[in-house]
Amino acid sequence: MLTPAKSESQLGLRPSLFPIGHMVPFALVTGLFFLWGVPNNLNDVLIRQFMTSFAITRFQAGLVQSAFYLGYFLLAMPAAMLMRRAGYKTGIVTGLVLFGTGTFLFWPAALVDRYGFFLFALFVIASGLAFLETAANPFIAEIGDAESSEQRLNFSQAFNPIGSISGVAIGTTFIFSGVELTPERVSALKASHHYAAYLQSETLRVVKPYVVLGAVAFILAAIIASVRFPETRSSSATAGKGSGGPRLPHLLQRPFFVFSVAAQFLYVGAQVGTWSYFIQYVQDYAHQPVKIAGYFLTGSLVAFAVGRFASAWLMRFVNPGRLMGIYSVTNVVLVTIGVTKPGWIGMWAIFLTSFFMSLMFPTIFAMGLRGLGEDTKLGGSLLVMAIVGGAVLTPVMGLISSRSLAFAYLVPLACYIFIVFYSFVGARVLQNQELSA
Repeated sequence: MLTPAKSESQLGLRPSLFPIGHMVPFALVTGLFFLWGVPNNLNDVLIRQFMTSFAITRFQAGLVQSAFYLGYFLLAMPAAMLMRRAGYKTGIVTGLVLFGTGTFLFWPAALVDRYGFFLFALFVIASGLAFLETAANPFIAEIGDAESSEQRLNFSQAFNPIGSISGVAIGTTFIFSGVELTPERVSALKASHHYAAYLQSETLRVVKPYVVLGAVAFILAAIIASVRFPETRSSSATAGKGSGGPRLPHLLQRPFFVFSVAAQFLYVGAQVGTWSYFIQYVQDYAHQPVKIAGYFLTGSLVAFAVGRFASAWLMRFVNPGRLMGIYSVTNVVLVTIGVTKPGWIGMWAIFLTSFFMSLMFPTIFAMGLRGLGEDTKLGGSLLVMAIVGGAVLTPVMGLISSRSLAFAYLVPLACYIFIVFYSFVGARVLQNQELSA
């Protein structure tokens, strides 16, 4: 009688971080984490830029995030259904093509000068990213030893903030013109009938970075289409089962998984909201110009990247759930300072939250997928759909900011309090699962 193969941890060995024999697909998919970090954080620049070029309110500009994350919400489930039939590689190539198409739509959107057209283009971009994230996150978690899935996903996700840094740096350098008009100058331009031309020139500044990004996406799609991808655990589990029937009710009967989806929804809302209004926070309370505020946001994303790599290393010694709990408690303290002490002290406190939020998305994702087997792709899609938290909570922060931008950060504060509870309970639940296995 055949016995199941033992994992490295069961043999008394430290689980391998990298998937031996499959480094090419692992490296290519890890590179995608960098790629989608660029448009995710270009949104923070777009919010500020569109407030200028379309003369809209913070709440209206916050619809950038709503349109973007709505794409994740609506397309994650179709992505999972496609990949259940055709595999991770098909999902990735489809996502890159949609992503590239959306970026190219920025050109006609700028020519017709319609804010709604830009929101549609962002929706198409996010639809592509929904495919990429629904495929890439579980693929990385599954491609190696199951016991090191959180550590491996944190390592690959560490390249995402490097893309985020690049996105903010590109936006700050090539999209922000540095021109900040006084009310008197605006009145003068209107009187001379040059104000509309100024706004159009500000809108056109967003086109080139997105077209270049789209070209990169199409090139990567061609490369990945030519590479052979390995079979993963969930692929083996679903082999020969067709669509697998109505698995969603079965999945929703798993309390810890549902708990993970809620935690992911709140975490993404906290992250997106924090970064979306950070430039404005720096301007309002540290009294810095928009370009300097953009550089502060870039620095905060550097802290986020450092946090990802540091967390992947620390997980060799500390349980991932407990480490996330410690980080969450720290962020509760830091955001409280940001709310109650607006100014340079509050700005630096919000700045530092990026380091401690860094491990949350990949750790919640990997913890939520543990033990799902043939439900892994569907579970991954629901965890990606939870990204809609960025679409829901960012406008909420925008509404609160009309009274006080500092008070708007009460929204991420509430999210981190929930994640503290999830982290410590989750660590105990997974430990009990491993002991009973």
